[in-house]
Amino acid sequence: MSGQLKPPVNDADHTRGAKQAQLEIVEFGDFQCPYCGAEEPIVEEIMEQFGEAISFTFRNFPLRDAHEYAFSAALAAEAAGKQGKYWEMHDLIYANQDMLNQPNLIYFAEQIDLDIDVFQSDMEQPELSQKVEDDFESGARSGVNGTPSFFVNGIRFDGGAADLYGLIKESISSV
Repeated sequence: MSGQLKPPVNDADHTRGAKQAQLEIVEFGDFQCPYCGAEEPIVEEIMEQFGEAISFTFRNFPLRDAHEYAFSAALAAEAAGKQGKYWEMHDLIYANQDMLNQPNLIYFAEQIDLDIDVFQSDMEQPELSQKVEDDFESGARSGVNGTPSFFVNGIRFDGGAADLYGLIKESISSV
């Protein structure tokens, strides 16, 4: 089991926040995981408070055996990303996690003004499935065995988003 992020954050990732960040945070998450959903407001708070000092990257880690729509939701976010709206879809899925199903993914796409025909076609593309698989494989190689799992500057962080918030607050104020 490694505590090192493999591979490092790269152009294939979805990242928001500072380009030259003091702290690089990576979350491996599952869109249907209730724990990820519960942590999401704290992650949003971290972005609001420290956005200029951190970068936040989300990698898909759908636990298909436990969550029926996790993989489809990851594909939906990736398809939205092809139209420049990855984070809008990411946020909308987490905000409506209790409504996650195939028809609602289309509804969510409509809510953020995606071209629905393109969106549905993109969800079927093998390269999007491969991207989700690659994210999952990255998690497995990095020692992730559940969601959410966080990495800070490439090192596994043992704790939840609230612990992460405390660490960031300490780190940023001490710089």
